[in-house]
Amino acid sequence: MSDLAVIVLAAGEGTRMNSRKPKVLHTVAGAPMVSHVVRAATALSPRQLIVVIGHGAEDVKAALGSEPTYVEQAQQLGTAHAVLQARGQVAGSIEDILVLYGDTPLITVETLVAMRERHAASRPAITMLTAHFDDPTGYGRIIRGPDGRVVGIVEEKVATDAQKAIHEINTGLYIFDAAWLWPALDRVEKSPAGEYYLTDLVALAVADGRSVEAIVADDPRETLGVNTRFQQAEAEAILRDRIRRRWLEAGVTMIDPSSTWIDAEVSIGADTVLYPDTYLLGRTVVGEQCRLGPGTLIRDSTIGDRCEVVFSMIEEALLEEDVDIGPYSHLRRGARLGRGVHIGNFGEIKNSTLGPGVKMGHFSYLGDATVGEGVNIGAGTITCNYDGEKKHPTVIGDRAFIGSDTMLVAPVEVGEESRTGAGSVVTRDIPPRSLAYGVPARVREPRS
Repeated sequence: MSDLAVIVLAAGEGTRMNSRKPKVLHTVAGAPMVSHVVRAATALSPRQLIVVIGHGAEDVKAALGSEPTYVEQAQQLGTAHAVLQARGQVAGSIEDILVLYGDTPLITVETLVAMRERHAASRPAITMLTAHFDDPTGYGRIIRGPDGRVVGIVEEKVATDAQKAIHEINTGLYIFDAAWLWPALDRVEKSPAGEYYLTDLVALAVADGRSVEAIVADDPRETLGVNTRFQQAEAEAILRDRIRRRWLEAGVTMIDPSSTWIDAEVSIGADTVLYPDTYLLGRTVVGEQCRLGPGTLIRDSTIGDRCEVVFSMIEEALLEEDVDIGPYSHLRRGARLGRGVHIGNFGEIKNSTLGPGVKMGHFSYLGDATVGEGVNIGAGTITCNYDGEKKHPTVIGDRAFIGSDTMLVAPVEVGEESRTGAGSVVTRDIPPRSLAYGVPARVREPRS
């Protein structure tokens, strides 16, 4: 296909959202609306991706990163004016320009591919996306000639009764012939509202004797533009249902799909079972044959194959294969659990690495700790890692046995195969293969 540039319009304030945040940064399925649009556009492998920014420009750039090219629309003077801001950035060899909106998070790659294929086949001035709405109130109506070709768009406020009865509406998504577009934009006249609109280009193309192609969206819901909190909630429900269907078809079981929340950037392996009230959020990656939930929230974490998590919260953590957690445990940022680790009820782990086979049955806290292979953490164990000013590390060697209610006052190290007695307060390092107990704990005898 011909060289393509994509222009995403993301400059508007979105006053009806009643928010300090730019409209396009409001989230749907765990990601800003504009990021869904950019992701769909990127799948087309365009030669250029340009985002037109304005209100909250720096915030939008921070959300999307360095990949797009940014141009600023300092004054929001309509959609045609917004596209014009990108003219200086579009390479001269670009043949086609796809215009998208940052507040249409439901648009699919399949629809954009169909638009591009139609445009490539007939080389019109414009290929536009339309949709059939049962209630088209508020939308511009598509006017077709006797041959079925598009001859114009009529806005509702000036439409006749007969035109208002038309159910095919303009979605505002277009592919333009670049060579025709740029001079045509200079001919768009200012509206009574003082703005310049892309919709006027359809009439200009017809007047120039150029054809206008239209492809009808298979699912009109994907053309939904989000302008209010209610529409945001509608888009959220639609996209989450779409995400659930995709993972069900990919071999994931959901006991109660309606209570299972999966963000757009989550990945799940086959034969994993999700129980009710399970939330997989952010960029979480889940392996195969896991059992997650009920009542579980996992955010921005990696879960290995065959893990089980029940009534627990996991945030920015890594679980290797065959780990089981819960109920009522919390893994915080930086928790890294090796293969076969068991974390029972009411355990908390933060910024700590647990080696393979570690057992922490209940009521314990590990922070800023490195725990070796095969260690047993007795009930009530606490790493006292914060002295009021700084965090300090705790190191526990392989196959050590930490007795119940042990306080490990960091910085401190327990050697491999050592033991602490119940209720010990460990303030000094314990050599390998030793037994220590007491308050403060002292080494009582070497272990053979």
